[in-house]
Amino acid sequence: MKSILPFPICLTLIAVHAPLQAEDIEWFEGDKLVLTNGVSTVEGTSGGGLATWSTIAGRELENGIGASAHVTVIELPDYGWQSHGVSIGVLNRVELSYARQNFDTRDVGTALGLGQGFTLNQDIYGAKVRLFGDIVYGDPHVPQISIGVEHKRNLDGPVALAVGAQDDEGTDYTVSATKLFLRQSLLVNATVRYTEANQLGLLGFGSAAGEGYSLEFEGSVAYQLSRRAVIGAELRTKPDNLGLGEDDWFDLFAAYAVTDNVTLTAAYVDLGSIATFEDQRGAFLSAQLAF
Repeated sequence: MKSILPFPICLTLIAVHAPLQAEDIEWFEGDKLVLTNGVSTVEGTSGGGLATWSTIAGRELENGIGASAHVTVIELPDYGWQSHGVSIGVLNRVELSYARQNFDTRDVGTALGLGQGFTLNQDIYGAKVRLFGDIVYGDPHVPQISIGVEHKRNLDGPVALAVGAQDDEGTDYTVSATKLFLRQSLLVNATVRYTEANQLGLLGFGSAAGEGYSLEFEGSVAYQLSRRAVIGAELRTKPDNLGLGEDDWFDLFAAYAVTDNVTLTAAYVDLGSIATFEDQRGAFLSAQLAF
């Protein structure tokens, strides 16, 4: 079993470059432009629904502490996916996140010998630090750049190992670049992920046959219809370590800020083949509360 290094602590120490007095810190009273903190991904980090962005969770600015919480449901022909979690943003510099994923196999559980409605579960602990740049302000040619880490603990290790995974724990590493071009009302994101996760880790990590880490890509484009409404698309490539035909993911999404603190996201998602069951296309619904 792998252990978690105190990476979030290291990120925090690196990020806090100028001391603040306690009385100067604004707690949960941030004033970021609406939607520029992103929404919560299925892995708990801030970004789009499927792709991690360089955004920092919460609505805090450089002198504040922010937080967000989310619940996400994905309805597919043969599966049900649910994710919930919380994130903390520190000085718009560091993000710490936690998410629990629950993956209901429904009738597929019986076909796979797991039992009707068997649910795969996973905990994800994340940390992200903004290195430089700003999504909205500054040089329009310089995006906001962040690095991140997501440590994943599959809670159904025997199942993951039975399908050929090498381990039931793994860690993803990300580098993200995000920029909002205000004049064009256009947001663009690109993320490189170094991962060995099978179906995000729900089927374990790597393979007993020796397949392991690979570089994968996550891209997002979003257009602001108004200050509170955004539409867009995402693409996420994924490894196929287990040889089960794991496909890349794609979505078309719409997000609406009901208030400055509440955001609802709906999407059409195409997750391809999952555990040999193809054409897993369906609806993605998510609600986020952020301060």
